[in-house]
Amino acid sequence: MDIRRFGPGNRRPEGPPGTSGLTGQVLWSDDRGHVSELAFSRQGAITPHANPNTTLFVVVSGGGWVQVGEERTRITHGEAVVWPAGIAHGAWTDGSEMRAIVIELPEAPKLVLEGSAQRTDRPVEPARGSLAERIPDPSTHDESHGEPW
Repeated sequence: MDIRRFGPGNRRPEGPPGTSGLTGQVLWSDDRGHVSELAFSRQGAITPHANPNTTLFVVVSGGGWVQVGEERTRITHGEAVVWPAGIAHGAWTDGSEMRAIVIELPEAPKLVLEGSAQRTDRPVEPARGSLAERIPDPSTHDESHGEPW
């Protein structure tokens, strides 16, 4: 079992050149992808840059701003943005702090299969599942049961 520590006391300065007010910790990394925790201080910023990986930026506390190409928008805890491979992207905070989990996925190699497809007569099972519950009305949320609204 491999336990990875992250959070306060385990972070180091992170980010591409020009980054400020940002610390982080790599949680996992191999040729299939990379997972890191990032902590932005007030006025922290990842300078817009592009990289070859599709990246999922998941905000787990606080909030700030994100950018993809020329588009900019606010982001808060419980939200995520996809940073497409090869497109300039960045993130920053103004008067608040923000923590995020960043998942980078390199492009999968394209497989070329030789041969031909064969038809089978096996029946296809229908998908099973259901829609998630609707988000409760914020005015009825009881914070004593866990996360704040």
